[in-house]
Amino acid sequence: MAEISTMDRNVPGDIGSSPSQRPAGKRLARFAVRLVSPVAIIIAWQIASMTGVLSPRILASPGEILGAADRLIMSGELITGLAVSFLRVLFGFSIAFVVGVALALAAGLSRLGESAIDPPLQMLKAMPFLGLLPLFILWFGIGEAPKVGLVAFGTVFPIYLTLHGGIRGIDRKLVEAGRTLGLDTAGIIRHIIIPGALPSLLVGVRYGLGVAWLSLVVGEQINASSGIGYIITYARDFLQTDVIVVCLMVYAIMGLLTDGLVRLLEAYALRWRPEVIA
Repeated sequence: MAEISTMDRNVPGDIGSSPSQRPAGKRLARFAVRLVSPVAIIIAWQIASMTGVLSPRILASPGEILGAADRLIMSGELITGLAVSFLRVLFGFSIAFVVGVALALAAGLSRLGESAIDPPLQMLKAMPFLGLLPLFILWFGIGEAPKVGLVAFGTVFPIYLTLHGGIRGIDRKLVEAGRTLGLDTAGIIRHIIIPGALPSLLVGVRYGLGVAWLSLVVGEQINASSGIGYIITYARDFLQTDVIVVCLMVYAIMGLLTDGLVRLLEAYALRWRPEVIA
């Protein structure tokens, strides 16, 4: 019986097998099947544009979008705008990460800190933060500060909420065991609190990066002189839907790439978890 169960576990393509144990051909086939509907949509989109059913003023054809992307890349305008937008996200997210982690530690490790910090943050979280852009312009002017500030303000809440929840969700018995082993407060935070709350923090980082790019889309529409949002604003004035779609795709691709980067970091930092290894 033991030999039979062992053989069953090693059968390729078994439902319970991990993705790494499945044949490469089946994985490739499943990937090809998933591509059918997107490819069909693109073909139908191109046909509708070529036959005049879909006006270029409403939405450019896939061919025109590829041509616009090629022009923007070759001219260097897209690369320069992407670099500026990426730096805005980087600065805004860095500020939000430091502030969010500090607030979550203060509120999660202390009842007094939670009473003082959590209520106002919960109130601010309920506000539509994108609507704060006019106030940011009044406070900080029309330069880089309101754009970076909007990214930071929108991103701080996912980081704070997930890390605070992760800290509060740590088993108190682990803390007691740490004190029994002679760990002081700093040791408990380093060896118990931070590792236990790290999965929640990484979830907040992934969600926060998505919010950061969303915030930037809005922030760069206001008096921007550079960046992807500036290209969109310029294209909107001249009804260039192909350029607008290219820029929106760049935002989406950057969001996917940054999310993938955090996934790699998560796989490395949490490699002791079986679900990450699998």
